[in-house]
Amino acid sequence: QVQLVESGGGLVQPGGSLRLSCAASVNTFWLKTKTMGWYRQAPGKERKLVTYITPGGATHYVDSVKGRFTISREDAKNMVYLQMNSLKPEDTAVYYCNTHPLAMSNWGKGTLVTVSS
Repeated sequence: QVQLVESGGGLVQPGGSLRLSCAASVNTFWLKTKTMGWYRQAPGKERKLVTYITPGGATHYVDSVKGRFTISREDAKNMVYLQMNSLKPEDTAVYYCNTHPLAMSNWGKGTLVTVSS
């Protein structure tokens, strides 16, 4: 079973940047056929999709992160990334990666991003 491991979160001031990474623990080129998404769950709220990237590299972003976040992928390494710039307090959440639109049931632990001064 594929395991997804997110990393790169932390505490950052408003306006700062972070780069999140998602590693899929498989030995084959599993990722290259998958549309992958980054999701986030803010305290007390449900988990929601933030962005996704197709196998061909097409991307989609929710309005609240357009122009600030960039998703990318490195299929040969089974990696997906999320570059987050101009971070705002409302971006505070646990961030997860998973397939899209049908997420696998085995979510990773996520990585916590806290935006605060």
